[in-house]
Amino acid sequence: MSLSKLMTKDIVSVKMDDSLETIRDIFNLVNFHHLLVVEKNRVVGIISDRDYLKSINVALGTPFETEKDLAALNKRAHQIMSRKVTSIHEDASLYELIEMFDQQRVSCMPVVDENNSPKGIISWKDVIRALAEKNRVNRKINE
Repeated sequence: MSLSKLMTKDIVSVKMDDSLETIRDIFNLVNFHHLLVVEKNRVVGIISDRDYLKSINVALGTPFETEKDLAALNKRAHQIMSRKVTSIHEDASLYELIEMFDQQRVSCMPVVDENNSPKGIISWKDVIRALAEKNRVNRKINE
């Protein structure tokens, strides 16, 4: 099974100097948990929703928020991103991907080309979904 069939190709990314306010707005609009940080069309980092949530105060957006809470939204992506990004080449096999998920203990990976340019993003949930679908098809065939 090709990674290109499993990965999300519509990548939402941010730049290193984008603010946490921008990151918050993106996470509020979409139904995924990771953003790629891209500079000069190369993956340089990744930000999870957990990274974002650790960087703000829970009072943000409530009547109890303070100026300090609001100031946290001025932090930049490079201040909270993970710089050690585990990525996988677009030509890798599904089994290589599964092995990397197991070894690296990450929940998603950018899919990149030979220049480290992002081609997509893939999560362990994408793999589980694809395997479950393949299993459903096989069961129907065998019935």
